[in-house]
Amino acid sequence: MLTEFGFALLFIITGAIFVGVALFVSKLIRPDRPNTIKLMTYECGEIPFGDARVQFNNRFYIIGLLFLIFEVEILLLFPWAVVFKEVGWFAFFAMFLFVFLIFIGFIYELGKGQLKWDVPKPSIPKYVDGVGVVEQEEEPESDKLKILTEV
Repeated sequence: MLTEFGFALLFIITGAIFVGVALFVSKLIRPDRPNTIKLMTYECGEIPFGDARVQFNNRFYIIGLLFLIFEVEILLLFPWAVVFKEVGWFAFFAMFLFVFLIFIGFIYELGKGQLKWDVPKPSIPKYVDGVGVVEQEEEPESDKLKILTEV
């Protein structure tokens, strides 16, 4: 006699077999005619250019993590605010401590410059004979103004 866990295991095994058989049969009967257009990277109707594997800027990942941290804070503040009168002063101080710690983290991130939205100018390296690849130095503002006024 199968127990309830046995029926669940039997159900999972049967489902896996059905999925495996469906994938195998679809591989057997589908047409396989790749061409350059089908293998091209899809970019929402735009004609792709360059390689699809570009270096992703870490700033987007960090901003996403910071958004999640503050989103979780909001999700914890709403239920607390609804039952504030019933939970008493202990919960008030606990939430005050929680918000204070999140605020300290926010100040830390501000100090590290993680919340700056402006993108720094990329420095384009150049090759110098006998030296190798060196970073190009930024030309002074006065030289930029001279170039602009000469044109």
